[in-house]
Amino acid sequence: MGEPYYITTAISYPNGRPHIGHAYEAIAADVIARFQRLSGRDVRFQTGTDVHGLKMLQKARELDTTPRALADEMSQYFKDMCDRLDVSYDRFIQTSEDEHHRASQAIWKAMDANGDLYLDRYEGWYSVRDEAYYAEDELVDDGQGGKQSPQGTPVEWTVEESWFFRLDAYQDKLLALYEEHPEFLQPDTRRNEIVSFVKSGLRPLSVSRTSFDWGVKVPGSDGHVMYVWVDALTNYLTGLGYPDETELMVKHWPADLHLIGKDIVRFHAVYWPAFLMSAGIAVSKQVFGHGFLLNKGEKMSKSVGNVVDPFALADAFGVDQLRYFLLREVSFGQDGSYSPQAIAMRSNADLSNSFGNLAQRILSFIAKNLDGYLPAIRGHQPADTALFEVLTDALQTEMPKAFEELSLSQGIEAWMRAVFACNAYVDEQAPWALKKTDPERMETVLATLYIAIAQLSIAISPVIPGSAKALLDHMGVPDDVRSLAAMGSHWYSPLAESDYQVGVPKPLFPRIDLPAEDAE
Repeated sequence: MGEPYYITTAISYPNGRPHIGHAYEAIAADVIARFQRLSGRDVRFQTGTDVHGLKMLQKARELDTTPRALADEMSQYFKDMCDRLDVSYDRFIQTSEDEHHRASQAIWKAMDANGDLYLDRYEGWYSVRDEAYYAEDELVDDGQGGKQSPQGTPVEWTVEESWFFRLDAYQDKLLALYEEHPEFLQPDTRRNEIVSFVKSGLRPLSVSRTSFDWGVKVPGSDGHVMYVWVDALTNYLTGLGYPDETELMVKHWPADLHLIGKDIVRFHAVYWPAFLMSAGIAVSKQVFGHGFLLNKGEKMSKSVGNVVDPFALADAFGVDQLRYFLLREVSFGQDGSYSPQAIAMRSNADLSNSFGNLAQRILSFIAKNLDGYLPAIRGHQPADTALFEVLTDALQTEMPKAFEELSLSQGIEAWMRAVFACNAYVDEQAPWALKKTDPERMETVLATLYIAIAQLSIAISPVIPGSAKALLDHMGVPDDVRSLAAMGSHWYSPLAESDYQVGVPKPLFPRIDLPAEDAE
């Protein structure tokens, strides 16, 4: 296996069913994981649910059920969403698991042994919805004469005995981390915000609660459960077998990438590295805070009624079409907007008309005019070589570089330039005309395009895995060349000489025609 690569999503809070925002993060992480596998890395990909805390307890009471029953039921919806959207996770974790409680108590004991935990009394503002504490100077006007959190959520004054973590002791170490490793927190706008926040001064952090019991018990402190973010963040270690020195832990920690929403950057870029430093555990290599997915320009909200079910979108547009749209349309790291019209237009233009039509035309032509037998290469001309150079630059240089930098939409743009180059080559070479005037040249042109379509399919497979696999299987492309390193043309002649026959393909990306009410 290649060099290890460990990627995680934030674990979702399942007090409601998943919406398209959850799907966006899962799909983006999956595309990155699949790209790293395509690059030869030994990938570990983890996602899951964060089921503890007051919100879950309140929701369970509201539904007249137990927190554990609610956690199990709702977590299954999130797992089903990942499975429906072709998210290739290696581990789906749920924080109510016994091994997670063990890991959380182990990191607590390590922080305590380092002298960073102490018992005191907490008085301050708390947002149940954010599961977060806020200082007085962080609150904003709620427009009705009251106060709310910076996220716009209600806050309540809380007084209780609490364990505290000496977060302030890590201020200089955190600033040194950001300075020496600017790649630790991306994009740059997020890092600038966090540097400013930390420079403004850190306070000890309340890390336990006594007002409810749905959570991980604090070791040796009856009546206390851990602040949900201590236990939630520890999931990244639990999935590797911490506190045991497992093969997974040795191989994959520190994590290469925590992919999260921009609203929880503080927890991952301030609290988490401080907890790890305190516990004597290596700090993760990178945190990336992506933007929000907006519904026609508006932030999704249950109260507004514009929350969209990802299952419904997958059913309406197709899983790969949805995946492609989200990664192609939204500049990764920034907020992005979607609508049924935008999904249909992007899918029709890029997948149906450009890539899908290219494959359909060429494979159908070979099936009908050569009885499906693959054409022989009878000497390449400069036009063929030029096309291969475009493909190599786009698919093996530009696209991987962009994906490594998490510039996912730019990577897909490079792929589209290669698709356009292939379509221009078809029009220039006109194999249908060569059939009458120069059949041997026609065969070389078709062989060139066959190789090109395979390379395009391999390169885009992290984004549209189901469709790419179906096309490569239909074309008979061997499994062992479906990687960035092996995607050249050396496999083609042996396949052609084996008398492989390609059939007329089914359209991979049927055009999407919206119902009248969605087309406006």
